[in-house]
Amino acid sequence: MTGLSDSFQRPIDYLRISVTDRCNLRCIYCMPAEGIDLLRHDDILSYEEIYRVAATAAELGIKKIRITGGEPLVRIGLSRLVQMLAQIDTIDDIALTTNGTLLARYAEELKAAGLRRVNISLDTLKADKFKQITRGGDLADVLASIGAAGVAGLKPIKINMVVMAGINDDEVLDFARKTVADGWHVRFIEHMPLNREMAATSFISVNELKERLAVLGELEPCTFKGNGPAKYYRLPRAEGTIGFITPISDHFCFRCNRLRLTADGKLRPCLLSEQEIDLRQPLRQGVSAEELKKLIKKAVDSKPRKHKLAEGLVPRDRPFSQVGG
Repeated sequence: MTGLSDSFQRPIDYLRISVTDRCNLRCIYCMPAEGIDLLRHDDILSYEEIYRVAATAAELGIKKIRITGGEPLVRIGLSRLVQMLAQIDTIDDIALTTNGTLLARYAEELKAAGLRRVNISLDTLKADKFKQITRGGDLADVLASIGAAGVAGLKPIKINMVVMAGINDDEVLDFARKTVADGWHVRFIEHMPLNREMAATSFISVNELKERLAVLGELEPCTFKGNGPAKYYRLPRAEGTIGFITPISDHFCFRCNRLRLTADGKLRPCLLSEQEIDLRQPLRQGVSAEELKKLIKKAVDSKPRKHKLAEGLVPRDRPFSQVGG
């Protein structure tokens, strides 16, 4: 294994795999109310095709995998894919990002298959507001899944909150208190302007969040397991942690270590770029292992230095829900 590095000498060892573009929620910052034009079943990579990409990428140096969607748990038999990926010797971490509505029924099965940990998206602790933000979801399902994931041993469980001014920013302190009262690992994420329906005024910077959190005590920097860009802190007497993800106010592109495989088999070197390499057609035409490696390396070599959100350039080629976050 030689390892992968892009043209800016960033090591690339993390692959995010979107297994579906479908979702059972319609969160206001992610998907329009009417939904999106869904991919045809034949356009979606099979589990065997996903496995082949992951195994080949692992030979090049990919060590960590995260399964995403859409909502990954709406795809039938996801534990089978997890079991397949867990058989790749050099993959040392398999994680899942989910909206949590279905996780309670699959947590034990996924853990047995080889899943290590989960990130659960949760933007409010109020049932009525949850219905509003998700356009119909049930908060009780997510809270049940947090409990089930803990019982199954899918730890650490990270709770991802996209903070939006005038929508849920009044709950920032409530989420932070959960790190003390219940040992939650909460990550506050700056809202990215990827949905045309969302007003630009919904953005709140992490610096402002830190100022608000000061009433709960001093935030002490800490380290925490993960492959992502969050910077972690602890409140006094907290078992849990508070993470901040700052794609707008303090971009982390200089240390980005990831590639993204879309559900329809496109390898994207950057979440916020429209550039992608098609793997589906080569896979279905019997591409050799060496040629597949060349395509993966081509994607790595094309990885941009940074995104251009600050210049107002937002990718419009795909709905955000199709890229995998």
